[in-house]
Amino acid sequence: MTDDRMADIYAAVRLGGVDQEAARRALHTLWEEIGEYGDPLHRCVIAHHLADVVETAEEALVWDQRALAAVFAPGSPLDEGMRGFLPSLYLNLADSHRRVGDFDSARMQLALAKGHLEVLANDAYGQVIRTGLDHVSGALDAGSTERLKAS
Repeated sequence: MTDDRMADIYAAVRLGGVDQEAARRALHTLWEEIGEYGDPLHRCVIAHHLADVVETAEEALVWDQRALAAVFAPGSPLDEGMRGFLPSLYLNLADSHRRVGDFDSARMQLALAKGHLEVLANDAYGQVIRTGLDHVSGALDAGSTERLKAS
């Protein structure tokens, strides 16, 4: 069964590669349409990608927190698919906390991300997350709040 809403979400995400402002507008529109009680997966994916296209670290942190909150929404089962997002969500939270200068929270989120690595396959996606953990850890060790370059 196709999920037309996910198709809309990924179309908005793809805009980010060429026009971040257009991606922001499209993702915000989808967020408003889905609403506070919409499908947790949709809310998680929208918030997760909005964090990547907003302009400030503070905004990214808010969206990263919303993405994680969607996974743990009351009444939503933490199934295998949602559990598979946790390393990435915690990694992004760690990076956002680091970027706003909250290094203690960043380290805590990094530890949570590492604690969920067993759900990742030993594939390209898993390697991206593991490499991201190394990059954020290195930036934390250096005391950096700068945005990391995309790998």
